[in-house]
Amino acid sequence: MAEHGIGIVGCGMIAEYHARAVDEIDGARVVAAYSRTLANAEKIAGIAGHGCRTYDDLDAMLRRPEIDVVCVCTPSGAHMEPAVAAARAGKHVVVEKPLEVDLARCDAIINACDEAGVRLCAIFPSRFTPANVRLKEAVDSGRFGRLTLGDTHVKWWRTQEYYDSGGWRGTWKLDGGGALMNQAIHNVDLLYWLMGDVDSVAAHAATLAHSRIEVEDTVVASVRFKNGALGTIQAATSVYPGLAKRIEIHGDRGSARVEQDDVTLWDFQEKIPSDNIILAAIAGRSSGNSGASDPRGISHLGHREQIADFLRALDGQGEPAVDGREGRKSVEIIRAVYRSAREGKAVSLPLTGDPAAR
Repeated sequence: MAEHGIGIVGCGMIAEYHARAVDEIDGARVVAAYSRTLANAEKIAGIAGHGCRTYDDLDAMLRRPEIDVVCVCTPSGAHMEPAVAAARAGKHVVVEKPLEVDLARCDAIINACDEAGVRLCAIFPSRFTPANVRLKEAVDSGRFGRLTLGDTHVKWWRTQEYYDSGGWRGTWKLDGGGALMNQAIHNVDLLYWLMGDVDSVAAHAATLAHSRIEVEDTVVASVRFKNGALGTIQAATSVYPGLAKRIEIHGDRGSARVEQDDVTLWDFQEKIPSDNIILAAIAGRSSGNSGASDPRGISHLGHREQIADFLRALDGQGEPAVDGREGRKSVEIIRAVYRSAREGKAVSLPLTGDPAAR
């Protein structure tokens, strides 16, 4: 792998995961960190090491010639401005999920990268866990037969203190939504990656367990996929004590379930030898609920695998697994769910006339 210099923009919690991920990738290092609060940038520099410099002037950081990739780790509704600035400065861009909080802002990032001739990656590390890779392989090889049902459940818990800890949390402008946009978007991404594009959604949303937030903490949606299959989405930060997230894929020749990052159901009409390895792992697993009640209870390993995949693409080794247009799709599905809940009727995709986030 060629040597890649990484700059991080926004130095909150998720930036720590990017810094740790890059530190474990051969041929890549974080050389700069930007935050309006210099002390936050210094914290990330301490994780990155290797002489990482800190900035409270974004333009000054973007002028560094040794930076060829910028990771945008600002609050969700503040991704567009630094991503566009990085693209115009000739840097490739990695954007933490969601790509942005509404489709116009997503499109501004995509268009800026296209115009500048740089690559864009939207962070969805769940696609890179071994369990989900196996699930995708089973779908693509036809082991499920005709897909009939696809369901995802993210029944998590967040305290009131979590929402109170940052002025941007729980706001439409900067969080872009609640449990669905912030926590469950990874599983929304997985659901359409596995089941195919969405035709329409019908949804209900409510704020049931928290105060002083603008967004939902509980949402349910029914889904019709373009291939005719049906499905459901459940997302919450209102479920104490927080349960392991799961995704289930069903067809007329098989069913499978991934709970957290473990396969917990694997049953197909036509067996193959590798099934025995998966079934043995199911028998010996111990349940986990990473992230279900603690925002820090996630691993940086998925970020490492995805950023490494992106850097390989920059080196000419294929296309990135999740580019900007792929990252836009989960935002479109979620915005359709929000519109359905607000208007009390089913909403079809592609979404037209998407207003600013609310």
